[in-house]
Amino acid sequence: MTSSNMIQRVGLVAKARLGAAAVVITELAEWLEGRKVAVVFESDTAALADVPAGAATVSRDQLPRECDLVVVLGGDGTLIGMADRIAAAGMDVPILGVNFGSLGFLTEITLNELYPSLESVLAGTAQIDERLMLRATIRRGDDVLIERLALNDVVITKGALSRIIDLAVAIGDQPVMRVRADGLIIASPTGSTAYNLAAGGPIVHPAVDAFLLTPIAPHMLTNRPIVIPASAQVRVEPAQGTSNDELYVTIDGQFGHPLQAGEVVFVERALRPLRLVRAGTRTYFEVLREKLKWSER
Repeated sequence: MTSSNMIQRVGLVAKARLGAAAVVITELAEWLEGRKVAVVFESDTAALADVPAGAATVSRDQLPRECDLVVVLGGDGTLIGMADRIAAAGMDVPILGVNFGSLGFLTEITLNELYPSLESVLAGTAQIDERLMLRATIRRGDDVLIERLALNDVVITKGALSRIIDLAVAIGDQPVMRVRADGLIIASPTGSTAYNLAAGGPIVHPAVDAFLLTPIAPHMLTNRPIVIPASAQVRVEPAQGTSNDELYVTIDGQFGHPLQAGEVVFVERALRPLRLVRAGTRTYFEVLREKLKWSER
């Protein structure tokens, strides 16, 4: 839950070049200002809506530090990018995702539900879910080369010319599995309905405290998805006797890194969860049914 006196500044960010959002942005800003709530525009969003000169605008990276709530207008990809920035900023700012088009898994609030949902946030009665996030670290020996946060997944795949990759996966110091496949997905429960699902992994309710390890097109019949505790630290590197030529790490589909010789990927729980405003009109299972026709004949 949140408190009305906590929401004094609301950040607005829209999907790039989403012209349909321009009018909504202008109306939403007027609605908020009419309730004595300051509005902070992400720079590209301000340009999209042609907001008046002098309006408060900041970069997408800076936005989480300048507001008490972020409203995202677009789709799940826009929300994921903003979620990663909130986490990187070390903030606990809740996010309210409004979908343009079909209902999203994350941007599940429709345009018709926007203002009632905002009313509930300002009144302190909104339901706010805490979604586990991942921290991915790429190291060479004791040196940390890259550290990034992810809401959905960390994916290790083969390069364009590689036929198969051979990975050794450990939890802490304990070997868990050897993966001979086109790749490996390490997903959060939120990410279970993304690439993980397309690769044959299970759907995991976002309240479950777990990670998923899902091989992509495995070349071994014994390679199957596994669900592990979120308290684990996952370590992934080329299997002994193999190289990491043509390996590529993608973090939340937003950042990529070609894995170099001697580099090892570690994935663990991030320090802070994402706080996501839920639609008050439907449950998680209703979203599954609408998006996936889940459990329907």
